[in-house]
Amino acid sequence: MTSTEQTMEPAEQMLIKMKAASVDSSESLPVHVMEAWKSLPKNVREALVSSERIPTRLGSYESMATFASTSSSSVSDDKNDSIGETFIEENQDEGTTMILKPLERAPNNVFSFDKITTQEKLKVDKTRSALVTTKTTVVTRTRGWRNVFTLPISYDVNVISHGTLFDPINPQLLDSTGTHPEGYNRRFAVIDAAIQELYGDQIQLYFEKNGIELTTCILNGGEADKRSSAVDTLLDALCEYKLRRREPFLAIGGGVLLDIAGMGACLYRRGVPFVRVPTTLLAIVDASVGVKNGVDYCCSTNGESYKNRVGSFYAPSSCVLDPAFIATQCKRNICNGFGEIIKLALVRSVDLFELLETHGAVLVNSKFAPDSANLKEVGTRIIDLSIQIMLEELGPNLWEHKLERCVDYGHTFSKLLEMVPGADIMHGEAVNVDGFFCCILSYQRGYITMDTVQRIFNVMKALGLPTNSADLQSNLAWQSCKDAVEHRHGEQRIPLLTDIGESICVSDVTPDELDRALEIMKEFPH
Repeated sequence: MTSTEQTMEPAEQMLIKMKAASVDSSESLPVHVMEAWKSLPKNVREALVSSERIPTRLGSYESMATFASTSSSSVSDDKNDSIGETFIEENQDEGTTMILKPLERAPNNVFSFDKITTQEKLKVDKTRSALVTTKTTVVTRTRGWRNVFTLPISYDVNVISHGTLFDPINPQLLDSTGTHPEGYNRRFAVIDAAIQELYGDQIQLYFEKNGIELTTCILNGGEADKRSSAVDTLLDALCEYKLRRREPFLAIGGGVLLDIAGMGACLYRRGVPFVRVPTTLLAIVDASVGVKNGVDYCCSTNGESYKNRVGSFYAPSSCVLDPAFIATQCKRNICNGFGEIIKLALVRSVDLFELLETHGAVLVNSKFAPDSANLKEVGTRIIDLSIQIMLEELGPNLWEHKLERCVDYGHTFSKLLEMVPGADIMHGEAVNVDGFFCCILSYQRGYITMDTVQRIFNVMKALGLPTNSADLQSNLAWQSCKDAVEHRHGEQRIPLLTDIGESICVSDVTPDELDRALEIMKEFPH
């Protein structure tokens, strides 16, 4: 023991030893920790030291008093007591110093810990003659365990040959349902009622030809059907079918059906695999590629309905995309899908915007099946770019820890627009109205020129998308901003354009600013 150590009290020596146990022993002990210990009465420090146990760097558990006073004693040479096993974690903002040691049976996941938390409080009292400031330092000790687990999220988005999904000789759909023991010849699928009407016989024949008995649950896929009751219906069907724990089921339909299926998969047996098969343009480029699932919720205490208020982050086991489904949609539904595509173009890709500007109208009218082979390639390119941009934005931020998200463009005011009672507006349409309104907000702030606004407006109209709504009024707009603050954790975080393909998030939009933008909106021939 050095002469300096001999003059220290046991508690101070213990903290020095704790710091020496870190991987980087060259760092000095935080001043606030030492001051906190020194501020305590000696008898309190000794009581704390003697009553706690702490892991040393080499892995053994000793009383802190013993550790501090017997620092010169020898230590075990056992190779399991390696230097790298125990480490110190500090958080100066919270005033914590924590020593963690991995447990032998789960060294990558479970750690025992001892933690010191130091908090300082200042109290100012006014007397007749002066202001008296009292500084109180509180040191608390905690022991416990930390469990660390990283979910291995990985799923493929498969684009198959056009129009071959239900061809019995194409094994891709069946293969997506996983590998099963020989003789296990049954599968389960939840199917959008509209798809059942168009493809029901073809789907059954596909599985029959492959020797599989298919059990189906048919659900309506309209926005009004996006409720917890639909999830209950699916769960009932899964119980009757007796789905196995690792058996993927198929979800074939539009975005609403895929959301319901994702919720059901997340809840059934606390999580079973499911395969997304999107059948609308909107679902192909949006709902099919992320990990979010959800349903609308009606609050029983206030009677209000909330868009996607109840949901989960739950990834599919895979996605199977066949763009041939688009040709079965009506024109309005195809335009609706373009609402999400132009959103991605505006915030991320000039190339995608220019493809829409040049070819979008033809693709709408031909339902992505133009006579020209070149235009077919353009349609494929637009879908591929849209999916790729979505994955690039979602992949690094899958759980939305970062709330400034450019893909939230068009999703600030659209939620309330969709929830207006009796409103005849689809999701992509509402997103586009929101997106154009945000173009005006960007213009007001000088982020983009009126020429850019006009160019965007022209493309939106060519795609058959609405650019305004009678329900987009001052009260709804401001309430949308307040809801955004709640949903985005204390800030508006509204994405606005700085150019085509570029955006920023702002949190200082005012009611007056919204009202001025609404007035400018009236000048356009919607």
